[in-house]
Amino acid sequence: MKKAETLTSERRRKTILSVVMSIICIIYVLPVVAVVINSFKVNTYVKTNTFDLPTGEMFAGWSNFVKGMTFGNYPFYKSVLYSVFITVVSTFLILLFTSMAAWYIARVNSKISKAIYFLCVFSMVVPFQMVMFTLSKTADRLHLNTPWTIPIVYLGFGAGLAIFMFVGFVKSIPLEIEEAAAIDGCGPLRTYFLVVLPMLKPTLISVGILELMWVWNDYLLPYLVLDINEYRTIPIHIQYLKGSYGSVDLGATMALILLSIIPVVVFYLLCQKHIIKGVAAGAVKG
Repeated sequence: MKKAETLTSERRRKTILSVVMSIICIIYVLPVVAVVINSFKVNTYVKTNTFDLPTGEMFAGWSNFVKGMTFGNYPFYKSVLYSVFITVVSTFLILLFTSMAAWYIARVNSKISKAIYFLCVFSMVVPFQMVMFTLSKTADRLHLNTPWTIPIVYLGFGAGLAIFMFVGFVKSIPLEIEEAAAIDGCGPLRTYFLVVLPMLKPTLISVGILELMWVWNDYLLPYLVLDINEYRTIPIHIQYLKGSYGSVDLGATMALILLSIIPVVVFYLLCQKHIIKGVAAGAVKG
């Protein structure tokens, strides 16, 4: 009797939890649905009929996408190229250098390595707003205010989370594997690239997904550092979809927002299973 009551209570608890999580999922998905719906809607109906389906005279077809990509004097394809370059290079630099730094921190037991680790972790809790003006001036003085150099700035901001996750995973790797590689004649670089790096794959994928999504969607850092008249990423391009007297075509804006989120959503859906593995391996073990 008690066992049956326990099973019934467990099922009730799971049902309630499922309902709560479903409601939370709907709340998170609702803005995306609104973007999809309004991207195919005539601008005048975006505000008045926000959640109505784009039917009849409200349906704009692909005109919002065409208008968004051809609006103004700045070509949309340049924004796409800048965003792709900055995202790919920044993510690559973060994965390469932070994983190497994490390997050093995890294997060299010294006060300096511990201090570096705690400084990197501490950087995660520092709000960007506290350093953004100083950062903008520093980037100008060091000539880091172009799409070709801004990945260095992203490397500094993305190092905290990446090193935190990599250090936890490296500590779970048996030291004997690296010692065996050293006996076989591998130096530090060969040991890292041939032995350690392949074993970091789960955390590499997880960190790569998180950093890629962050850099791709980032608006404030490029806006502060780059010359927006010459270099615009996709978020900045969307922000400048304004007509005379500051009027905004919400239909075209929604269309470009949809185009900007499709690549990162597809990438996330293809790699989402690796996030849990990487987080669990990097933040729990060690």
